[in-house]
Amino acid sequence: MMGYANKKMAALLAMSAVAIMLLGGCLYPDEQRQANGVSVREAVRNMQMVVDQYQKDTGMLPIQNSTPQTPKYEKYVIDLGKLQRMQYISDLPAVSFEKGGSYYFLILDEETDPTVKLMDLVPYQKINDLQSKVDAYVAGSGELPAGEEAYPGFSWIDYERLGGKAPELRSPYSGLSLSAMLDVQGRVYIDYGVDLARAAERSGEEPSSQRDLRELLVEGADYVPVKAPVYRWVQGEPRAVAADGTDAAG
Repeated sequence: MMGYANKKMAALLAMSAVAIMLLGGCLYPDEQRQANGVSVREAVRNMQMVVDQYQKDTGMLPIQNSTPQTPKYEKYVIDLGKLQRMQYISDLPAVSFEKGGSYYFLILDEETDPTVKLMDLVPYQKINDLQSKVDAYVAGSGELPAGEEAYPGFSWIDYERLGGKAPELRSPYSGLSLSAMLDVQGRVYIDYGVDLARAAERSGEEPSSQRDLRELLVEGADYVPVKAPVYRWVQGEPRAVAADGTDAAG
């Protein structure tokens, strides 16, 4: 019992320390993220320690309920309230949505190697807002506000039809501006093609055509790709794959 208590206290102290460091408030994708990158990494590292200890103690993961339809990179949100109630953390991380910050803490590879990552809610909300505008346009006109083809099964968005401007979307991986696109069903996504091409180049080898290329982004970063479709490596480049399986290989 004493060993268990000591381990639990160690996890508690770790999260207390990072909470103190992050009391500066919520983070956003641009200058604040760059300035506080070390603090964000520390928050992820400390949360990883807490999750590991929780799993060791209980045999389970501290995650909220989800449905089979929940996208992969939104699925396993860490239940910070449970961790706090069970005294694994003394305070909620300042960067967390639950504390007024901009991130959800997620778990990836839940069955084999549970790994803590962050989901940025700023671009997530921007895409949800854009989705509402697209849905309203489709309901009123009976057609998609589609521009030129982005990939087979995907189009860039014609913002003139929507009567607005493109949202500002910044990559957490490269800092580059990203664009939104929609599939033939009218679902809105963020295009990470540029980031994926850079990640593949850095890896030094051509990815398998069957690999979900989004994994390249999460392997070397603390962030998941928000609102990203599946990508495959097709004819020497990353290619978004539509829900119906459409891609350039066909």
